[in-house]
Amino acid sequence: MTITQLQYIIAVATYRNFTLAAEKCFVTQPTLSMQIQKLEEELGVELFDRTKKPIGLTKAGEKIIVQAEKIVTEVSRIKDIIDIEKGFVGGVFTLGIIPTVTPTLLPLFLPHFITQYPNVQLHIQEHHTESLIDLLKEGVLDAAIAATPLEEEGLAEKPMYYEPFVGYVAPEHPLCAHTTWHPSMLDTEDLLLLEDGHCFRNGILNLCRNKNQAVPPSFSIEIGSFDTLVQLVDNSMGITLLPYLTGKRLTPSQQSRLRHFNAPQPAREISLIHRKNALKEQIIDALHQSIRSAVSSAVPFNDVQIIGPLKNKK
Repeated sequence: MTITQLQYIIAVATYRNFTLAAEKCFVTQPTLSMQIQKLEEELGVELFDRTKKPIGLTKAGEKIIVQAEKIVTEVSRIKDIIDIEKGFVGGVFTLGIIPTVTPTLLPLFLPHFITQYPNVQLHIQEHHTESLIDLLKEGVLDAAIAATPLEEEGLAEKPMYYEPFVGYVAPEHPLCAHTTWHPSMLDTEDLLLLEDGHCFRNGILNLCRNKNQAVPPSFSIEIGSFDTLVQLVDNSMGITLLPYLTGKRLTPSQQSRLRHFNAPQPAREISLIHRKNALKEQIIDALHQSIRSAVSSAVPFNDVQIIGPLKNKK
């Protein structure tokens, strides 16, 4: 039995496909299959039910996979300990990030990070929050950046910054006359939101629920980008809320249509999320420090009220 064989069976258990598992392990499919067959012969049991599509685990296989994951994790932790002792920050690191953060946060911290830590091979994937949670728990991602709190068992959250919500309104709209807003001024029937699946949408609905406003069960317009929402507002189709950093990317004339909320400003908490007892702690710490440093001057707000992204928030 070898660590490589255990890595192979974990890959097949994760992807439920020998060919895809081989691709993820950077080996040929015959090589992966042969090593798994050798392991099964050594153990005297079949680990996979190959008659099913997708491939399933046998009862013995389910138990062995659990132990294999523990063994591979602990072996990887030994390398982490050595790297930490040597002060080395490097290796492959897969980072997930939600779409409403990607365009504003990456330009702020990424150029400096890759210069400061050239030995880190950073792979970045964009997913909605629910997918990030699943991929973290499956071990596909090493860490993720998302709005919190999520209150997910087994995951740790390290807050990095608090980003206020800002209003965006057309000049002819009645709310444009107000230099600052209060959440109670929002009319949800006039509010343009991102489509379902975006945590920023959930945060806004929670903000409205906090003020005892009636929230419509559905919206006739479902949009996947802030740019489109801004264009709709520019065409007098309603009002919208944007993250503070997104507002800073607008043109000067558009920025004149932004409206801040009275203090404490409603805001989202952006955190670095990882599995508890995660591997690659040195890279997680480096990312956390780098992002906090990069954003500290760009989002200079302290008096905020955190509006969480949980759908069931009351």
